[in-house]
Order: sequence, then structure tokens, then C-alpha cells
Amino acid sequence: MMNIYFSCSLTGGRDDEVIYRAIVEHLHTSGHEVPTAHLAHPEVMELEKIVDPAEVYQRDIAWIQACDGVIAEVSTPSHGVGYEIAYALCLGKQVLCCHRRGVPVSKMLTGNDMPGIAVQSYENKADALAAVDVFIAGLSTE
Repeated sequence: MMNIYFSCSLTGGRDDEVIYRAIVEHLHTSGHEVPTAHLAHPEVMELEKIVDPAEVYQRDIAWIQACDGVIAEVSTPSHGVGYEIAYALCLGKQVLCCHRRGVPVSKMLTGNDMPGIAVQSYENKADALAAVDVFIAGLSTE
């Protein structure tokens, strides 16, 4: 079992919520812990409104420090997701950045040659989950 930090857009937009949920459910079904699973649910915006920003920052930083790897859905641009990716990479964590094929993705991700980052496009849910499985398999062999 792995501890996987899942990162996705909140305030930047929720158009990809269906794939967020599919990824988190797939990770849970595969027996992995996902401390950020609540981010994949529609009610997250209401829940996050009542949490102090400093509390969110401290909580999420601790979760990234404790995780085995990060999976970030990056189809919708997000300052927070970018920050979490960079922070995880600086800690030496492995990071999968997945996005819908054809969606423009920041060159700060696609051009990043730091060790540990993988940027993967997907055509549909099955493709996204296959990319997740390959990433997880790579984590378990390290």
C-alpha cells in the first residue's frame, strides 16, 4: 500500500471533477491511502471555505512530506497544484502530472527535466487510470 498525494484544481475550475473522482476511487480500490481524497468530491469547495488558509498550507505540506508519490491532474491550471508539484519535486518525490490530450499545459511542467517528474496525456478515463497504474508500479520498485 502506498500513500499517494492527489492534487487537482479547486479554485481554478472543477471541469475535470469526474476524472478526479475516478483516479481517487481507483487508488482506493487498489488499496492505496489518499489523504486528499476529499478534493475529488463536489462538496470540497464548501468544505475548504471554512478552513483557514494557514491550516490548509500546513496540512497539505505535511501530507506531501509523508507521501510516497504525487499524482496531479493538471488539465485545469492551478497555482496550488503547481506549488505542490514543485514542492514535492524539491523533496525528491516522484510526481505524475496527467492531463487530457490536446489541453495546453504549462511549459514549466512539459519542459521540466528534474528527476522524478512524468507528464502524461490521456485520451479517456481508461488511459488516465493506466497511467496511474504505471506510475504506482514504478514507485513500488524504487
